[in-house]
Amino acid sequence: MSVEPDEAMVCTAMGDILNRIGDKWSVMVVGRLKGGTMRFSELRRAIDGVSQRMLTLTLRNLERDGLVTRTVYPEIPPRVEYALTELGQTLTGPIGALWDWAAEHQDAISQSRTSYDRAQMMAHEPIRRRA
Repeated sequence: MSVEPDEAMVCTAMGDILNRIGDKWSVMVVGRLKGGTMRFSELRRAIDGVSQRMLTLTLRNLERDGLVTRTVYPEIPPRVEYALTELGQTLTGPIGALWDWAAEHQDAISQSRTSYDRAQMMAHEPIRRRA
């Protein structure tokens, strides 16, 4: 089965965006910026556990993808603000839907993982022979 060029491009774009939102920090940044413009220090305080370096890399990647804008104000000290672009705003709906789905199904997923792990452990237990 051959893939049409347009379909291949969509698959590539889909893979790219899944890689982006599959990164927990990107989802957290988009979620925080959904509420409006924030400075770097505000984002860092609002996102528990993110390092300065990881937040910097995440913001750069989101900016590169056209999801976030970075505005530098020529003040002393310099002020830098981040905001979602129109494109970034359109991502908040799908991310919100994934969030809702995960919240609704987290117990079922946890139970499935426990059952699977238990079955895998039993399948790999050595057979004991009676003496």
